[in-house]
Amino acid sequence: MFSGKEFALYAAQGLGLTVLIAWFFYRSLWAVLPLLPLAVLFLRRMQERLGKDRREKLALQFRDLILAAAAGLQAGYSVENAFLTAGEDVERLHGTDSLIAGEMRFMRRGIRNNIPLEQLLLDLGRRSGVGDVEDFAEVFSIAKRSGGAVCDMIRRSAAVTGDKIEISGEIRTLLASRKYEQKIMNLIPFLIVAYLQVTSKGFFDVLYGNPAGILIMTACLGVYLAAFLLSGKIVDIEV
Repeated sequence: MFSGKEFALYAAQGLGLTVLIAWFFYRSLWAVLPLLPLAVLFLRRMQERLGKDRREKLALQFRDLILAAAAGLQAGYSVENAFLTAGEDVERLHGTDSLIAGEMRFMRRGIRNNIPLEQLLLDLGRRSGVGDVEDFAEVFSIAKRSGGAVCDMIRRSAAVTGDKIEISGEIRTLLASRKYEQKIMNLIPFLIVAYLQVTSKGFFDVLYGNPAGILIMTACLGVYLAAFLLSGKIVDIEV
């Protein structure tokens, strides 16, 4: 979900983009009204992008948490105390305003209220939507109930999570240039039309203010939006 500031910022951006498209394709600010769903679509895409970024950050911070917890178990702490101590370590590492710091504050309150640690981890996995956290929580719950080697399980989970994060980082690095090219390609139609309007004034006037022109520009807008969404899916790779 958006915070208040994020909603105001992205709503303004979405409305500004809608006004630009209305003027560019129809030369009419009245076209903003039927195009308002584009602003809603923009907000949804930004919410998805922010959610993905937060999940990636939480996965990285959670890996540091379980690594620190494994070190605490090796030092002789109980499982609960190992996680509480690890929470303090990751707060110092990532900051008190980080995602994992907020989750650890919630977890401390739960432990003080005698809520089992495995239940708190399962709840974190469900709320976060991070597959690595959910998998770890389920394996941890089974290992703790069956009296398994919790310390070894935590170390192996941290290693697997770390490998996935490293692979994800390498993929993002490889795709960075492609995403930059995608953004440039998305702007090219606007730049071409803007260039023609400056160098050949009146060239596109026949497309504005008449039913045939409105139909043609609506078709062009539909093709552009389809290409925009398709290009975004091509460079969006989940690990």
